[in-house]
Amino acid sequence: MSNALVGIIMGSKNDMEVVQACADQLEEFNVPYEMLVASAHRNPDKVHDWASNAQERGMRVLIAAAGKSAHLAGVVAAFTTLPVISIPIKTSDLGGLDSLLSMVQMPAGVPVACVAINGSKNAAILATQILGTSNEEYSKTLKDFKEKMAQG
Repeated sequence: MSNALVGIIMGSKNDMEVVQACADQLEEFNVPYEMLVASAHRNPDKVHDWASNAQERGMRVLIAAAGKSAHLAGVVAAFTTLPVISIPIKTSDLGGLDSLLSMVQMPAGVPVACVAINGSKNAAILATQILGTSNEEYSKTLKDFKEKMAQG
């Protein structure tokens, strides 16, 4: 059993350039996480296994980053009851608008939270806020973080 509370999945190793800021922010908050590269289209069985077993492995929030036809977050959400946060990756074709719309237009019953295009730092902050609803340590970490941010 992993000690990760947050699971991060990205559709391509090329997404790591954006997703690294998410991992860095989680590390700053001392939130344990695990990371996986698996495409909803090229590795559907791997995505299914990872998402459907995440809660049993101790995770409480999942983050999915993908570009272009960004179905990864929706596929992950279909296989779990955990909250799923999506990170739309900026693309060369449509600037990430394609990714964003794929994520925010989820059908009723399969919700996915969505941060800004390439907004991986906010995904980490939102995941920590979710954890903070039941963990005083993360709640205090976020309070300190916001106070420091307000001071400039």
